[in-house]
Amino acid sequence: MNHKVQVYNTYTSKLEVLQPLNPPYIGLYVCGPTVYGHPHLGHARSAVTFDVIVRYLRHLGYKVRYVRNITDVGHLLGDVDEGEDKVAQQAKLAQISPMEVAAQYTDRYHQDMAQLNVLPPSIAPRATGHIIAQIEFTKRLLAKGFAYEVDGSVYFDLAKYEQAYPYGILSGRKTKELQTGTRELAAQSAKRHPHDFTLWKKATPDHLMNWPSPWGLGFPGWHIECSAMSEKYLGATFDIHGGGLDLTFPHHECEIAQGTAANGKLPARYWLHNNLVMINGKKMGKSANNSISLQDCFQGTHPLLSQPFLPMTLRFFILQAHYRSTLNFSNQAMKAAEKGYYKLINGVLLLKALKQAYPSPQKVGHAPPSSLSEKINTHCQGCYEAMNEDFNTAKVLSHLFELRKVIQQLYLERGLLPDLTEKTFTLLTTTYETFLVDILGFKTAVAVDTKGLIETLVLLYQEAKQAQAYSKVALIRDQLQKLGVLVQDNKTGVSWYYTSPTYH
Repeated sequence: MNHKVQVYNTYTSKLEVLQPLNPPYIGLYVCGPTVYGHPHLGHARSAVTFDVIVRYLRHLGYKVRYVRNITDVGHLLGDVDEGEDKVAQQAKLAQISPMEVAAQYTDRYHQDMAQLNVLPPSIAPRATGHIIAQIEFTKRLLAKGFAYEVDGSVYFDLAKYEQAYPYGILSGRKTKELQTGTRELAAQSAKRHPHDFTLWKKATPDHLMNWPSPWGLGFPGWHIECSAMSEKYLGATFDIHGGGLDLTFPHHECEIAQGTAANGKLPARYWLHNNLVMINGKKMGKSANNSISLQDCFQGTHPLLSQPFLPMTLRFFILQAHYRSTLNFSNQAMKAAEKGYYKLINGVLLLKALKQAYPSPQKVGHAPPSSLSEKINTHCQGCYEAMNEDFNTAKVLSHLFELRKVIQQLYLERGLLPDLTEKTFTLLTTTYETFLVDILGFKTAVAVDTKGLIETLVLLYQEAKQAQAYSKVALIRDQLQKLGVLVQDNKTGVSWYYTSPTYH
């Protein structure tokens, strides 16, 4: 592995060369969804972002253990320490058990991720399946003096923690700012300080989700879940912790405090955060009541959308921006993403034709411009350079579009093709397909195999043109358009391109 991959570490606020603890192994933990509603675009951005990161690291030869959890208990309304569990609230509304709610939305999440071609993680632990691990983690914090118990609830003692370690190393926020995210409820008087957060919460008689513990019936706090599960599967210290930017404070700050207090060292060495999806200048999300579900996007049922959009179009929309930049959603932006996606996919079709034509037994008597080979080498190398620079998929796509132009030129000017060296031609084809399909994760196969029909219609189109049967030419062109195909006449014959295919 000769590639030096740089990542922007939120912990140090700078680019750093990724140096795994035990190469070629990399431990990656990403905070997954809270399963109390339909997956939305914010979920998609985080999942696609880290899917590409995992794909690229594996492409380089790293063995990545990718853990993405499911939060199905302990995440309370308002992201605070008091109130109703989000999953339990949906259970009451639907008049079913909380585990049924969690199962339904977990299944929906996995189905939507599959449509986006997001690879499943190595391990997908659920918080409810790790209650014992969370209790044991809490007991360790109590034994070390970083937690205290009051009437069946256990709280993390931030004042005690700050005597030994700094708090707020990701966000720069201090403990006094935690009060702004804490409801002033009478029940909070049990805490020594308002900014202490819950490790284990005593269950009220009407609380639907509870488990026995040394402190009585209760349920885990939101932050302790990830600390317990990441340690179980990746160890006390692992390589990369990821998630959405909105989790930096307080969730990831609290994870750091818990892990450091329990083990005397940071739980993760690199912290990566994808930025937010915005709509009308505001963060998109269920808590803001302005979310667009993935099914709304795929089916075109949201008022902001003029049409359904394929999952791969949404994937392109997400990857056309660097993961650390904000992503502004609109119908216009999705239509532009659709055009870009189709253009790159058509490049794969052209490559297939070029592979069949290379090498040609006859030369046309001139060599391709040296600039063409240089262009191929520059943009193929640029794809790797962009990914090595903090996984800059926006730059990768720009390089792929330039390679797409080269492919188009070679397709239209076949005389240039046989004079490319085999090494350069292989570099072009391999790089384009590897980055587009294997690393960026785009699907290229048509759901219904209409290629044979299309090629037959194109042949009939050519014959009709040669016979000057122009009414028949127009009829065939219309039929091809209904199949989502555009035909173009050029000096080498006829080319055809997908304009609106339905891909797997």
